[in-house]
Amino acid sequence: MSQAKLVLAATVLLFSSTLAFGQDGYFSNWFSRVDKTQSEQPHWMTPVATTTPRLEEEVRYDQDWLQHTDGYTWNEYDGAKGVELIPWYKTELIIQAPPYYNYSGDPSEKNGAGDIAFLVKYRILSGNEQHGNYILSAFLGWSIPTGSYSNGQVTGTNSATITPTIAYGKGFHNFDAQGTFGVQIPTNNELANGRNYVWNNTLQYRVEKKLWPEIEFNTTHYQDGEHAGKTLNYITPGLVAGRFKLTKRVGMSIGGGFQIATTQFYRNNHNGIFTVRFPF
Repeated sequence: MSQAKLVLAATVLLFSSTLAFGQDGYFSNWFSRVDKTQSEQPHWMTPVATTTPRLEEEVRYDQDWLQHTDGYTWNEYDGAKGVELIPWYKTELIIQAPPYYNYSGDPSEKNGAGDIAFLVKYRILSGNEQHGNYILSAFLGWSIPTGSYSNGQVTGTNSATITPTIAYGKGFHNFDAQGTFGVQIPTNNELANGRNYVWNNTLQYRVEKKLWPEIEFNTTHYQDGEHAGKTLNYITPGLVAGRFKLTKRVGMSIGGGFQIATTQFYRNNHNGIFTVRFPF
């Protein structure tokens, strides 16, 4: 893990230096544009699993440990995270690097990379802590079936997907609630691949400025496909610590969570999540 952190930190520092010393114009104004955009929204912590409605500029790495119902385990390196940028006012682009799946104890599964995916956020409404402490954003995500074998990040099939999502949040002093509701739509053969309705909500409380205990509710309802008509729900208690300053511009946050299935139907249970972020 230490090598991964060093690589991520080096990437952030290199990117920061490149922008800071760019020519006059778009790139030289990058960080002033980022600062203005973020000053107009709440300054809550990004949850462990739920995608925040806030706009962030950071490099992120997640590590997942999953327990399948058939008894085998697997590690998901990178957790479909990557680079988050604010290239325009009120807009964020996320480039999700393909995760890598390492299975243990199941000869039918093959280790390999998952799909590459992208997400665009547009912030519709917001107010920082002095102006209402709320946010409303729209997302559009899409995945490209580049994964090896059946290791698709989203569907495990050869179908690309698009995921329109609405995201929301409201804060009250040190407490905040953040959530998303989206529809995951395969671009071909929906009857076989299925359409998923994904609803995530997080309740979060700030303690002593740097500690953010939380509880998440992660729900997926499956329409069509292999699991048609079934609903999966996890309760995910977690904790994120940060933001800790590394340089004048670059910070770090670190945290984790533990997913517990609360529905009769689940494909994996008692999953651990570790996350580290380098905002800049």
